[in-house]
Amino acid sequence: MARVSQAHLDARRRQILDGATRCFTRNGFHATSMQDVLKEADLSAGAVYRYFRSKEELIAAIAEETFVSIRSAFDAAAQQSPPPGPDVLIAQVLETILGVRAGDPGADPRDFPRLMLQVWTETLRNEELAGLLRRGYTEISRAWIGLVETYRATGMLDSDVPADHIARTLIAAAQGYIAQQALFGGIDPRMLRDGLRGLMSMTTPAPARH
Repeated sequence: MARVSQAHLDARRRQILDGATRCFTRNGFHATSMQDVLKEADLSAGAVYRYFRSKEELIAAIAEETFVSIRSAFDAAAQQSPPPGPDVLIAQVLETILGVRAGDPGADPRDFPRLMLQVWTETLRNEELAGLLRRGYTEISRAWIGLVETYRATGMLDSDVPADHIARTLIAAAQGYIAQQALFGGIDPRMLRDGLRGLMSMTTPAPARH
């Protein structure tokens, strides 16, 4: 029997994950059956079950891949020296993630945000996914805190607000963008960049004289 190459195995796994992702994005996790995945991926049950024994394993694999892509995009953007401001950095990360997903033929700009909303919801009932999310959040928070310290060291940022408070706020901005894109669509990452830039330029007015 001819030996199957690792490249072939990886391609087949990718084929299954892409098919499952399309099903989950279109119909949701719970309305999608393994039969739907088999049909979408155009593979036999034996071919799919060789890689994933259940729909739950597929969901976990897609969620982990999603978290890894977000962390990788953030790490790549943060390696710039000097690092860009938070407004530019968040927009770069979102553009990278959405650009990669848009490489899938027929992909809709709302596909990835919709998938992310489903993953977040699923973590409320799936402890394995919740653990993945917590680890990813901790890693991204740690990276943001490091950037905040760099901003302070270069005089770009005052030190009167705790670094973890700033990190949580910036992560919330990115999450809010993803939620708005999933629910309403038509939102360019540059809108978030410009909005953050506008807020960052605010100044405290001088006290009124009486």
